[in-house]
Amino acid sequence: MAIIGQSGSGKTTLMNVLGCLDTPSSGNYILNGKDVARMNDDELALIRNKEIGFIFQTFQLLPRETALSNVELPLVYRGVAARERRERAKAALEKVQLGHRMHHRPNELSGGQRQRVAIARALVAEPSMLLADEPTGNLDSATGEEIVRLFEELHRAGHTLVLVTHEPKLAARCPRAVRLSDGEVVADGPGREVALTNLVIPSAQGAGGL
Repeated sequence: MAIIGQSGSGKTTLMNVLGCLDTPSSGNYILNGKDVARMNDDELALIRNKEIGFIFQTFQLLPRETALSNVELPLVYRGVAARERRERAKAALEKVQLGHRMHHRPNELSGGQRQRVAIARALVAEPSMLLADEPTGNLDSATGEEIVRLFEELHRAGHTLVLVTHEPKLAARCPRAVRLSDGEVVADGPGREVALTNLVIPSAQGAGGL
């Protein structure tokens, strides 16, 4: 699923709510049967760590750590034993076709490879949802295409992804897209219809995985 809109449309606010970085001012946000609006700060931190994998435009990798150590980090916070987290981090890097670079630091990797490390880090704790904020924004078109294809592979494998973007071409490749304007949902439907037209689309039934 894609969330699309221009700067100031409300994408960041919605992303913060979906990522449990903020709570809704009205209405309800139910994540895996839990009402996020009723949670305290500790409960929000726990659900962020357990249920949501974040992927950022700027990668947010620790520069002095290897790709493997960066991917292990969410498991460190969860108290997973060293041997298990090392094996799970290796498996996540293999999943994004980066097993051969696991001992390299970020400055030894290309932009696309760094984004793959960030995706592996988001996957390693097996979250319910991957939330990607402008995931191709800092990449050239060819590298961005590689990352989009990886997202499509993850979607086919059963992962739930929400992509926040201002790029219509990226949103058009998602099964579902929601367009925001001035904090309001103005279109909700098949990605291609919503992304490539300015028409208001009636609300779609069901949620896409991407």
